[in-house]
Amino acid sequence: MTGVPASAEGGQGRPAPGGKLGAAAVNQASIWNIANILTMMRLVLVPAFVMLLLQDGGYDPAWRAWAWAAFAVAMITDVFDGHLARTYNLVTDFGKIADPIADKAIMAAGLISLSALGDLPWWVTGVILFRELGITLMRFWVIRHGVIPASRGGKMKTLAQGTAVGMYVLALTGPLATLRFWVMGVAVLLTVLTGLDYVRQAIVLRRQGMAAERKGAERTS
Repeated sequence: MTGVPASAEGGQGRPAPGGKLGAAAVNQASIWNIANILTMMRLVLVPAFVMLLLQDGGYDPAWRAWAWAAFAVAMITDVFDGHLARTYNLVTDFGKIADPIADKAIMAAGLISLSALGDLPWWVTGVILFRELGITLMRFWVIRHGVIPASRGGKMKTLAQGTAVGMYVLALTGPLATLRFWVMGVAVLLTVLTGLDYVRQAIVLRRQGMAAERKGAERTS
């Protein structure tokens, strides 16, 4: 089994007539791979996570433990879907769009829900969401000049945010409740610092791209 419909291979493993139609069928079929399925599962987990977290007013330790489990599964699938896509060449246009949406959706759902419950200051949620939305828009702003790669700091930021939100989802008390405050503080600091670094990279990338375009225009003029 190749995973490609017979119509896309001409029925005998050969390219089908009408090339573009055959290629489109292959690309469409490739959307349904394990990496994209994990991404879609993460999207489905977002409303499930919110419902579990807000059950019985949002303060039942048992329901919050279930919410933490849903959040943890979402974070784990985030690691695996990207790894599988890169390792087994399963990268698709759908995955490029859906993966970051799923990442930001589960994080935004956790932050907003925790702030609505009064467990997390709204300014923390505002800073993190403003940064995430701003960086996403900025990537589109400079995409014609190049792609800003994910940095090590950005990965550390994601880990810190996930750990901190997960600790706030659980009904922790005592020293662990104090610890989560400091973990969230580290997450906010990394969020701001990496955001500023991405802005710097975007400005440099745009300047380089515009300079290259001017040189190209001068050669052709």
